[in-house]
Formats: sequence, structure tokens, C-alpha cells
Amino acid sequence: MSRLAGRPPGLADLSKSPEIRRNASFVDHFKGFRVRHELGSGHFDYGTPTDMTDKIAVLVVEDEPLVRLDIADHLTDEGFEVFEARNADDAIAILEREQGIRIMFTDIDMPGSMDGLKLSMAVRDRWPPIRIIVTSGHRTVETTDLPAGSLFFPKPYRHADVVRSMHELLAG
Repeated sequence: MSRLAGRPPGLADLSKSPEIRRNASFVDHFKGFRVRHELGSGHFDYGTPTDMTDKIAVLVVEDEPLVRLDIADHLTDEGFEVFEARNADDAIAILEREQGIRIMFTDIDMPGSMDGLKLSMAVRDRWPPIRIIVTSGHRTVETTDLPAGSLFFPKPYRHADVVRSMHELLAG
């Protein structure tokens, strides 16, 4: 472990309180690291990166590069391990190569051999444990059109809602 002076962004300055300052410490997860701060010392312990097994692997399938980058960056910031595909063919290749993917987040309308709905059905048949979230800005989908247990988000979606739903899908 390395000791670094200063404070990482996003963590409250608890060391100003005399009651808290005495022999207290603060432990949090920050951008994929376990962080321990000895209050009053001005130092943070940045531990080793959290176990890769702690990270949830997500496959984002989106043909619009900026939309894909936006959701992938947000999921990465939230501690997910993110794989990106621009179409269903790329997604299948990634799923064949990466055995640890637990969630697929896919757009419906995209070029290639199949759209996101057909991809979702193919993933459900071939990789049943993978949880699926489907999104679209052009159409609304009924739950009966989705594989069992899947969710639909209309665009634009709130990142926090997507992240919360991913955790709920895995917990359920």
C-alpha cells in the first residue's frame, strides 16, 4: 500500500471535527480502490485495486459511438468492468471470448445481422445466466417482447436508474 498526502475528490472532509478526528479512520471505495483515511493525519491509504472478481462485467451494445462511450464511461466510473460492441455480431464474438459477462445492455436499432431484440433472444438461449437490459429511443417495447426477466429503458435514460436496475437484476 502506498500512502499519499491529500484528499481524493468526492470524499468528505471529516477531519475538521474534533470528535471524529481522535483515532478515527474512514474506509470507502473510490474509483475501484479501497481507500482508508486516518482522520487528522492528512494521509489516505490507496490499497490495491479492488479484486477484479468484485467487478461486475457488463457488455454494452450500441452502434452510436458517443452514446456507447457515455454509458460505458459511467458504468466504469461506477465500478463495472465494461466491454463494448457496436453491433450484434461484435457482441456475440465478445460473449464467446469473455466468460465472465453477467449483464448485457443493448440498443434495439443497429446495423448488422440482427437487431437488439433478436440479439437478446439469442443471448438468452445461448447464455441463460446473463441478465439483459434493452434500450431504444425509437420504439417502446412491451415486456412480452423481451426475454424473460429482461428490462427495457426508453432513451434518454438516467444513468443512475440503469445502474440501480443492473444491481437489482443480479440480486433477484
